[in-house]
Amino acid sequence: MFDKAKKMWQAQSTAKRVQKELRELEFEGVELGGKVRVVVNGEQKVQTIDIAEELLTPSEKESLERFLKQAITSAITKSQQAAAQKMKSVAGELGLNI
Repeated sequence: MFDKAKKMWQAQSTAKRVQKELRELEFEGVELGGKVRVVVNGEQKVQTIDIAEELLTPSEKESLERFLKQAITSAITKSQQAAAQKMKSVAGELGLNI
């Protein structure tokens, strides 16, 4: 019993460390020769969306970037929630309480 608790504590500690490391990573996607750029961190959270002004009128640019960030973040959050639920189910099948 103690060994199982120790392993769970180690797993939680490792997960927190990995999450911190992922949060600090950044990944960039670029299209149209750099005219459209998206940056996400290792937690799949959108950090930046940048659209070249030449593709839009100035008033459209800021709003579109903001709405795109919100929509992408929403989709990623739903994906992460589904993955977490699936992992919880698998952990339950393995006899682990998460």
